[in-house]
Amino acid sequence: MKFSIRKSKNQTFFERHGLAVVTAGILVLWIVLYSISDEKRHIGSFFGNAIADWTGVVVMVLATKHLYERGSDESKKPRGKLPNRSLELLREHSLTIFLGITGIAWILIYAHADSESKWGQVAGNVVSEWTQIFGLVLLTKKLVETGSKESQDKDKGKSKDD
Repeated sequence: MKFSIRKSKNQTFFERHGLAVVTAGILVLWIVLYSISDEKRHIGSFFGNAIADWTGVVVMVLATKHLYERGSDESKKPRGKLPNRSLELLREHSLTIFLGITGIAWILIYAHADSESKWGQVAGNVVSEWTQIFGLVLLTKKLVETGSKESQDKDKGKSKDD
């Protein structure tokens, strides 16, 4: 038996956005802990890596909620088609466009930072995280993994024309 949570006007803000709020809170915790720690010690280094990892988590939670990538089961599915072909193209690739633009911004931040500095190391880790996310979005458009939920969903959606 499968249960689903129905969207309701009676839901609280936290019921609608709890995952984003909690993951963002965890990210803020890692930032605070890293700010007061020594990055040269194991625990400080851990906090720096956690910032990059949890930045990726927050981005995936929010980006897949609000953006779309045609062919990727991990992104939001839009309703209907837009009347303008250019706008439809932008919407169909909004997740890739967002990750590409913000990824370039992170690369520029890292390129202008001291890679050996406390926050320069974090910027480098975030660039790595962004590369992984961007790559995963692109790879999931065409590749499947037998037994995964997303691959099973893709198999169900295939028609004779695919």
